[in-house]
Amino acid sequence: MPAAWPLVGRSKEWEFVADAMGRQRGIVLAGAAGVGKTRLAREVLQAAARRGSTTRWAFASASARGLPLGALSPIISVTDGNPAQLLRHATDALAAGTDVVVGVDDAHLLDELSALVLYQLVGAGAAKVIVTVRTGEPAPAAVTALWEGSLLPRLEIQPLPEAATAELVAAALGGPVDSNGTAKLWSMTHGNALFLRQLVLGELDAGRLVDVGGVWRWSGAAGVSPVLAELVRARMGGLTDQAREVVDVLALGEPLGTELLVDLTGKTAVRTAEAAGLVGIEQDGHRRQARLAHPLYGEVRRNGIGQLRARRLRGAIATALADAGGRRADDTLRRAVLVLDSDLTPDPALLTTAAGAAIALLDLPLAERLARAAVAAGGGYLARLTLADSLSWMSRGEAADAEYVRLAEIASDDQERVRAAFPRAANLFYALRRPTQAIAVLEAGLAAVTDKVGQQALIGLRCTFQVHLGRPRDVIREAEIALATPGLPAQPLVMTSYSYVAGLTVLGQADTALPAGDRAYAAADVSFDCAVPSLGLAMTHVFTLRMAGYLEKAEQIAIERRSRGGEIPGTPQAYGATLMGLAALFRGRLTVAVRWLREGRAGLLTDTAGYQNACLTGLVEALAKLGEVAAAREALTQLDANPHPVMVLFEPDLQLSRAWVAAAEGTVTAAIALAHDAARTARADDRHAQEILALQTALQFGDDTVAGRLGTLATVADGPRGAAVAAHAFALAANDGDALLAASYEWEKIGDLVAATDAAAQAAVAYEQGKSAREAIARADRLAADCGGARTPALLAATRPLPLTGREREIVSLAAQGLSNQQIADRLAVSVRTVEGHLYRASTKLGTTNRSDFATLLNPRPKET
Repeated sequence: MPAAWPLVGRSKEWEFVADAMGRQRGIVLAGAAGVGKTRLAREVLQAAARRGSTTRWAFASASARGLPLGALSPIISVTDGNPAQLLRHATDALAAGTDVVVGVDDAHLLDELSALVLYQLVGAGAAKVIVTVRTGEPAPAAVTALWEGSLLPRLEIQPLPEAATAELVAAALGGPVDSNGTAKLWSMTHGNALFLRQLVLGELDAGRLVDVGGVWRWSGAAGVSPVLAELVRARMGGLTDQAREVVDVLALGEPLGTELLVDLTGKTAVRTAEAAGLVGIEQDGHRRQARLAHPLYGEVRRNGIGQLRARRLRGAIATALADAGGRRADDTLRRAVLVLDSDLTPDPALLTTAAGAAIALLDLPLAERLARAAVAAGGGYLARLTLADSLSWMSRGEAADAEYVRLAEIASDDQERVRAAFPRAANLFYALRRPTQAIAVLEAGLAAVTDKVGQQALIGLRCTFQVHLGRPRDVIREAEIALATPGLPAQPLVMTSYSYVAGLTVLGQADTALPAGDRAYAAADVSFDCAVPSLGLAMTHVFTLRMAGYLEKAEQIAIERRSRGGEIPGTPQAYGATLMGLAALFRGRLTVAVRWLREGRAGLLTDTAGYQNACLTGLVEALAKLGEVAAAREALTQLDANPHPVMVLFEPDLQLSRAWVAAAEGTVTAAIALAHDAARTARADDRHAQEILALQTALQFGDDTVAGRLGTLATVADGPRGAAVAAHAFALAANDGDALLAASYEWEKIGDLVAATDAAAQAAVAYEQGKSAREAIARADRLAADCGGARTPALLAATRPLPLTGREREIVSLAAQGLSNQQIADRLAVSVRTVEGHLYRASTKLGTTNRSDFATLLNPRPKET
């Protein structure tokens, strides 16, 4: 990491300062300590020095404030004499030179004589000045007169917003921080650049902020380094005993209602802390809540409170919350956590309820901790079930299975037997990858249960298994009956909806499936044990909606599900990032997709439930569409090394990712063959929507033979994709530039920007030359840029129309990548002599035998703009 962080997120401030330095006598930068005003001022001086200006820098301090001209003594040579002479000498010394620019840092700490020198320098216009002051601090009258007398404009430097904080840290680290880490950094520092730098340095040193696959992830509880702690203590100032009590109570239990805080610490203490700027009061609905003025105050004070006192205070806060009668879920959860870390006796009912609340928020590690404590405190069936669920959803399948077995042993009625068998089977199927055993557990449960609702719950889960095993048509009717069962609990309803929504959509009946998905999400939002299953449903739903062409709906689901807890650290965060990445990929926003999917991959390294496969499948495709061949191949290798045995339904999607990699490598014939393989797999089970997507992929690679089949499929599949791809296919078969351009506009309307790019590129080839061809190429280039830099075979063929056959282009592409003739022959399943012949003819046409020239001719990088 560079010693000096780049100046990021201050473009507007820079423009304002540059204008003031150019047209006025200078500027005053004001702001809180550490906000970045000094850094901005130094950048201005450095820029002036590069232009040839004479620059000087002075900084005031509390220790030099008692000395006349103390802050200026490093610049001026004479500090003795009568005040008038000193004033004149100091002003002349500062102004000496060409086009002088003077910077004065922390001018509110200047001694009176230095402040007067600064005022005279500005008043005489002898030099341009840039001055920093700390907001809210008293300053000499000569300093405040600079802006109060309108000699200089004053600009308040605000803390960095969250987006700029993320950009700054990414620039400093050389790579992006995941979304949760970014949010956490901002929430802890509130955009204070000084605090941010020290926090990042401390977490790097502690090994909690690490690079995982090109994404920086922050794991574990945040620490506060000694340097950062000292900075925060300096900002807090000296704490009186009363203020310290208020700060410590809030450090352990914020936010707290103001009345409750007063009861715990006293009215005078709260007023003192608020007056000192240590506490802020905010309105939360009908409640007035107290919080610490800065999150790092709590981090520092928690480290300074002794364990015994901290346990006593937590107990007092928990008791006060209980006495206040807080019934909100966050009150219950906070009270339970306080009880765990206090001297109070644990209440198993409270801990069990709180564990459920933690699951609803997708904070699975906290849910496990609370559930374990509930079990240890004597909690019964529900406590153990909550523990098992949290373990399963964190991909700790073996530990979860042991808990589910124990639940089956202690189950006392049909309802409890179903509640044990249902999640155990799901855990075996997804987390432990044992479909045969999972189905056996379901069948045993069905044999042991007589309750009709319980039976339908288990039948619905069996339907879901069958759909994921690639047999949707066989179970749709059973799933429909299960979903129509009165009284079906929320979790079985959500899980059964997997089969109904995914099965119907891949079969081409998306319009029938959509209401079932909406019903499942509504049920999930009011039942804590559906929080994670609803993310799984969303993952399946987004994939299948893509097939139908309902891309806006898919994006809406991704955003909605992630907003309901997908930002919580751990597995749910990775699920949420993957959802966002897939939605972006399907809309053609490729660079956005790569960023989200890399974040998802970094968080799913220990996932066993299949989400990693979904994430990697999307990442491979996105990278390939961007032309990032090596990265796409690496992701595909990782995907192939750990296939999930129960994700048969999505095997065609994986095959299409392989096809995009082949196309990116230049082997378009092989890519078309892979797309047709995916189509045949889908066709065998009448998965019309999946077959349409596969044949569309071949079409985008230039296959003009698929129009007839796509025309038939368009008549039997719901959604806009079928009609759009059929029109595109007939246009390509007819080599009709106008129709291809119309297809491009239709794809853009649907939201598939990559397909829109390819159709426009194919239109340009069909037009061959002239104004229409140029306009089509311009459109394709614009769409490719909107995608983030798409580099597809159609686009490359349109922009580089070389006189090569398809096979010659493939072989030349592989040669350009450094493959030997034998390796090319092996890749294409042809003889070495065939490769040599094609290379000879291609070299003659291109006028070169140099393989590095092949790369430039076939795949030039876009010019920097």
